[in-house]
Amino acid sequence: MDRYLTWDEKTITDFSDANVSALYERGFVFTRLGKGQMAQTRSVRVDLNKFELTSENRRVLKKTENVRLNVVSLPHPNYDWRIHKMGFDFYTTKFGPGTFSANKIKELLISENSNFNLLFKYSLDAPKGSLDSARDDKNEPVGYCICYTNSDWLHYAYPFYDLNVDAPNLGISMMTKAIVWAKENGKKYVCLGSAKDAAAIYKFQFSGVEWFDGKEWKTDVEELKKILK
Repeated sequence: MDRYLTWDEKTITDFSDANVSALYERGFVFTRLGKGQMAQTRSVRVDLNKFELTSENRRVLKKTENVRLNVVSLPHPNYDWRIHKMGFDFYTTKFGPGTFSANKIKELLISENSNFNLLFKYSLDAPKGSLDSARDDKNEPVGYCICYTNSDWLHYAYPFYDLNVDAPNLGISMMTKAIVWAKENGKKYVCLGSAKDAAAIYKFQFSGVEWFDGKEWKTDVEELKKILK
């Protein structure tokens, strides 16, 4: 099962940017459950016209300046089993057995029937001055995020990373770097998934963040906290 709080569901056959963007505007998001399947939820988005890095965002990026974001179009052209192993280990450790299977992660990344068309790959640069500092193949991946993107939206959907890597604030850094990438690439919004419970409050540290209440987008985080407590 997907972990979204779900108010409504639909399966689409029109995958045009205009149709998908209109549905994201109504709080729907793509899920991993099947091609075209979307769920309406308490969606969280960043309005990139209002987004600027805060001092806290900059602090996180400074601490992870050696983490590089690379973009891979899906289906993955050169898939490696270590990707789904990292994802399986992450979701099992953080959320419990059965949360996200290795086979489902692989399917989302290699199948033509996946709703997701972009993978963010995060790698640690080799230390400056080392013999390997200029060699991309030596910069081992430490995290990924399975995404959907179109001309207006980036849906930062399923992130996972190596829980044993020595990179403080890696999870929130990955999200921050994705938002910066979206703004630099002309997107209008970044969907950060849903606000299902109080654990989602960390998503609200970005300027321009909004949440969907079932009818409209709101900016009052204190109102949301009362709902989630």
